[in-house]
Amino acid sequence: MSIETVGVVGAGQMGNGIAHVFALAGYDVLMTDISQDALNAGRAVILKNLERQVSRDTITAEQRDAAMGRISSTLTLTDLGQTDLVIEAATERETVKQAIFEDLVPHLKPTTILTSNTSSISITRLAARTDRPEKFMGFHFMNPVPVMQLVELIRGIATDKETFDACLEVVDRLGKTASSSEDFPAFIVNRILMPMINEAIYTLYEGVGSVQSIDTSLKLGANHPMGPLELADFIGLDTCLAIMNVLHDGLADTKYRPCPLLTKYVEAGWLGRKTKRGFYDYRGEVPVPTR
Repeated sequence: MSIETVGVVGAGQMGNGIAHVFALAGYDVLMTDISQDALNAGRAVILKNLERQVSRDTITAEQRDAAMGRISSTLTLTDLGQTDLVIEAATERETVKQAIFEDLVPHLKPTTILTSNTSSISITRLAARTDRPEKFMGFHFMNPVPVMQLVELIRGIATDKETFDACLEVVDRLGKTASSSEDFPAFIVNRILMPMINEAIYTLYEGVGSVQSIDTSLKLGANHPMGPLELADFIGLDTCLAIMNVLHDGLADTKYRPCPLLTKYVEAGWLGRKTKRGFYDYRGEVPVPTR
């Protein structure tokens, strides 16, 4: 099963990072989104990140130009149907992902592998809504995609070995490392990471420590490169809440109950870095804790 062309659904934070690493590894990439502005912004981020790699001597200017030349874009989702591999990187809402796959499926080649970059949603359930559950997988990149080494490969109940092996080969060609996860809520990384972040928010909520003291404690006491509240802002508090809800609903265990303070921040629209406010306020020169 040879993969040379890749379709990426979504030009946002994850989608443009995925397009970046595939183009740099020599794949022809077709990226789609719902607006031309989103596609233009995604392409600008890719160029900026490639230029950063050139400035750090991790790639050459020639590699940058070749990668940009391999990325094309379209506003028509169904144009991705002729690619060898499709990676859906839309928002973390199951109804949105299902609608994308339903629109795309009638236009796919028989051999096209369908994948989702979901960080928590059931691969088996998403696959069951398509015509090819055996050729459907979870292909979960970490953020930021060009920097992070890990890719979680998640098999649904019907995923065949040929599909898994083809995706494993792709991860190798990208120069990344694959970890294989069974299809249970939030897989491996977020099954462990998100409850830790949620517990840090509970620690704040209950007044055990301030934003600053909690983040400093984990950075210096557990040698984490980023504190849990700072990391939550980086990921997006809406994404953190969505994953905690998937864990809570899917495993029916109260230890996964989202902290009410997390819910309150999301309801306020304070989603972290992307909205300039979360557990920190990013509107000034230096981030300032909001509690």
